[in-house]
Amino acid sequence: MTKQKRSVTYQWRLREVMAEHKLYATTELTPLLAERGINLSTSQVHRLVTSAPERLSLQVLAALCDIFSITPDELIVTEAMNMGARKLAVGDRAAPADVSALRPKRARVLPE
Repeated sequence: MTKQKRSVTYQWRLREVMAEHKLYATTELTPLLAERGINLSTSQVHRLVTSAPERLSLQVLAALCDIFSITPDELIVTEAMNMGARKLAVGDRAAPADVSALRPKRARVLPE
């Protein structure tokens, strides 16, 4: 029996989306976010643009979608793929339906 593992990755496309909208400086994004109630420092906006965030507030995501008139899937491209199957150890079996079969059997020692 094998168990399938999945690998999930994502690509953060904010920089590309900004370029498609002729927005090249991260400082140009700060006031657009502020208009939508998102007040981030210049360094926070720079990190948001230049690297994929590990955590992202839905308010920031909604503001970015509104600024560029896009949907979240245009900003975050996800991919999931099957990894190699994990094999169980040799001799491993599924548990029997009859639990009494799990009891150890008494060993008999015979004289030589």
